[in-house]
Amino acid sequence: MIRISQLKIPCGQGEKALEGKIRRSLRMKDPAQILSWQIEKHSLDARKKPDLYDIYTVSLKVRGGRKAEETLVRRLRNKNVTFFTPAPYQFPAAGGKKLAQRPVIIGAGPAGIFCALLLAEHGYRPLLIERGKPVEERQKDIEAFWKTGRLDPSSNVQFGEGGAGAFSDGKLNTLVGDKAGRAEFVLRTFISAGGPPEILYDAKPHIGTDRLQVILPALRKRITDAGGEVRFETCCTGFAIEEGKVKGIYLEGGECIPAEAVVFAPGHSARDTFREIFRQGLIPMEQKNFAVGLRVSHPQALIDQSQYGFRDRKEMEKLGLGPAPYKLTARAVSGRGVYSFCMCPGGYIVNASSVEGLLAVNGMSYYDRESKRANSAIVMTVGEEDFESAHPLAGMEFQERLERKAFALGEGRVPVQTFEDFKGRVTGGGPSHPLSEISKRAEDLCICGDFKEADLTDLFPEKMNLDLLDGMYQFGKKIHGFDGPEAFFAGVETRTSSPVRIPRGENLCSEIDGFYPCGEGAGYAGGIMSAAMDGMKTAEAIGSLFAPME
Repeated sequence: MIRISQLKIPCGQGEKALEGKIRRSLRMKDPAQILSWQIEKHSLDARKKPDLYDIYTVSLKVRGGRKAEETLVRRLRNKNVTFFTPAPYQFPAAGGKKLAQRPVIIGAGPAGIFCALLLAEHGYRPLLIERGKPVEERQKDIEAFWKTGRLDPSSNVQFGEGGAGAFSDGKLNTLVGDKAGRAEFVLRTFISAGGPPEILYDAKPHIGTDRLQVILPALRKRITDAGGEVRFETCCTGFAIEEGKVKGIYLEGGECIPAEAVVFAPGHSARDTFREIFRQGLIPMEQKNFAVGLRVSHPQALIDQSQYGFRDRKEMEKLGLGPAPYKLTARAVSGRGVYSFCMCPGGYIVNASSVEGLLAVNGMSYYDRESKRANSAIVMTVGEEDFESAHPLAGMEFQERLERKAFALGEGRVPVQTFEDFKGRVTGGGPSHPLSEISKRAEDLCICGDFKEADLTDLFPEKMNLDLLDGMYQFGKKIHGFDGPEAFFAGVETRTSSPVRIPRGENLCSEIDGFYPCGEGAGYAGGIMSAAMDGMKTAEAIGSLFAPME
């Protein structure tokens, strides 16, 4: 096939203009010479805003097959026109070691789901267990929590089918190097289950929590149709380990499921399970750095104006533009990294708590990103110096202390504060600019769950408040108004990634034979895509060692 990159056309001109650009790049007068073409990548060039351009990479076939394509590429001598041979994802050849019991996978987040899917479709009949509920029931529990404040510790924004990513912005970008085609496999799998086709080529693909709630049941059915089993409301409480080998897992109630291949993919919030692993002392684990901070919210129009050079929604629709995202990084004077995380254009701040008496927030968007506010976490890197301990669980306990403070500040509700007020209290200028000057209506603030105005400067040590303020000032120089009077904070954001890591070798096993730490909770991923790809890698490791079940 032929690949053409750097095809640049003004925004809003559509496929007809793109087709013309393709023909001109190939110097073709007869459009019939092109048998088929498809978009491989699409991004936005906003360097000369408000003049905006779509940048495409496409692949295509021409009459005459491979020989004609190679000849055409040589004749053009254009570095942006190349010949390539597609290399689709391939599951490895099966190993020869016999499995006495089917593989067991703990956690139905992206890592667990894609691990189970591959194993099921290659004859391993895996058992996938999840402490939470199917996404249909989980959605009802979460909406009830936001309305009433009554929390189900096993069915919430953190726990349940799809993991924490099921109630987020649903970003599908990844920084993971991928020569094996895993990323494309994940995206095509989402599309086949009901995802939007553009996620395959958008530079910043996004699926939305509402689309994920349709996709997840379809993936579950695909697993069970292929011979796998999925059990919900089934919580692992420990592991049977003998002579350095895993023999099974224990469930609530004392049942032991025998297994010689256990995939541990519980997500980043399974604190009770991490504590049990540490208590047993059989599976090595270590402390891991992560990030904490506050959600910041702005009018989406403010972000659109900065990123596009205008804010008119009708003009944006005409040009095929959605609500604008951003990604910001800074280094505070102290040397600490400060950056935006999980940015949600046209999104909502959500109460993402999973433990009674503790409170955490997250961001969430629907596919159309239709709300009037944008939010992201502004987070700071933290490590052993902040935890004041080298204990493997010190980071987790640091999270819990912050979440306990947030719960108290908000009296069980999401604590919020205008940025102007936060700034005044940190710098000694005193309280100013109450939330009522923005709005006190939840529908205007775009918060899911009840909220209360509070002093968020009580959450972090003074040095971290100063670092957060420093980062906001730097971001205000990049996006006008970012550190202005229309911004407000909500706290606390602690679940950016796992605070622990379970070491594993090149075979993806821990020191315990047959125990496979996997995904975000085990410290090997950071988002939907990287977690799903790590689940695939773990399935490959099992498949290349063991023969399919008889």
